Amino acid sequence: MERVSDIQCAVGESPTWSAAESAFYWTDIPAKRVWRLDLASGATRFWSLDEMAGCVATRAGGGLIAGMETGVFSLALGEGPAAVATRLAAPSAESGALGEGKRFNDGRCDRQGRFVAGTMFMDMSANRAVGKLFRYDTAHGISAPLVVELLTQNGTAFSADGRTMYLSDSHPLRRMVWAFDYDIADGVPSNQRVFADLTKEVGRPDGAAVDADGCYWVAGNDGGCLLRFTPDGKLDRRLEVPMKKPSMCAFGGKDLDTMIVTSIPSGKPEDAEWGGAVLLLRPGVKGLAETPFAG
Repeated sequence: MERVSDIQCAVGESPTWSAAESAFYWTDIPAKRVWRLDLASGATRFWSLDEMAGCVATRAGGGLIAGMETGVFSLALGEGPAAVATRLAAPSAESGALGEGKRFNDGRCDRQGRFVAGTMFMDMSANRAVGKLFRYDTAHGISAPLVVELLTQNGTAFSADGRTMYLSDSHPLRRMVWAFDYDIADGVPSNQRVFADLTKEVGRPDGAAVDADGCYWVAGNDGGCLLRFTPDGKLDRRLEVPMKKPSMCAFGGKDLDTMIVTSIPSGKPEDAEWGGAVLLLRPGVKGLAETPFAG
C-alpha cells in the first residue's frame, strides 16, 4: 500500500481513471476541489470549483463531467487554478432532487457512456429519504427519476456487459446494496432486488467498482475495509485499509491492476494519520475499463 503524497481530503470521493491521460481524478467535496494524480510521475494538482462536486467521470473529448449542487456540469481543466464549469442539465424543480441542503452524491458512466448519478440531503442526521437517481446524455438530456426514496445514494456500478446496475444506500439506517436489471438500450433500471445486506457486515456500503471477475468491490465506510462480493452476492474477500472511513475505490493503471482508495477523516485519534488520505494498492485482480461520457 502506498499513500498519495500528503493529501488529506475533507471528503475524498469518486476516484476515476483516465486511460487517455494515465491519471486518476477524484473530488474533495466540501473543499470544492478536483484532484489529479499522474500515476507515472506521482505528480498531483487540484483545481478549485465554485460549488461542491459529489462525483466526477471522464469525458471522451477531455475534461470531466460532474454531479454538483445545482446540476450536471462539464469541467474543463486547464493551466489555471480553477476549473471552468458549464452546466449541462439539472433535474426538474418538480422532482425536488436539488435545492437547499441537497446535492449530487455518487455517480459514474454506464457502459454506453451515459452519466448515471444520484442526489441526497446532505444532513444525514435528518434521515430524509429524498435522494433520487438520474441518467444524463446529450441526446435526451436528464431523465425523470430512475430510483427514488434514497437516504444516501451511493455505490453506483455496472457489470461488464452493462446489463446489471448496482446501487447502494450508505445511510446508517439502510446499509444496503441492490442489483437491478439494466436496459442497455434506454438506460432504465428495473427488477430491484437485494444484492448485499451490510447490516450484517462491518461498515456502510459507500462507493464501489466492479472487477474483471465480475465482482463488486465496495468501500466499508466506518469499517476500515473494502468488501468484495461475487456476482451472486456472496462476500468472498475483506481487505483491511489503514483509514477508518474509506469512501470509494477505483481500478486504474496500464493493466487496470492498481486500485485507488479515497477516504474521509473520522475525527478519532487513531485515524488522525490516515483519515482523508488517498491510497494506492494492488488487490491482486484487474478492474474493468470505464466508459468515458460520450458527449
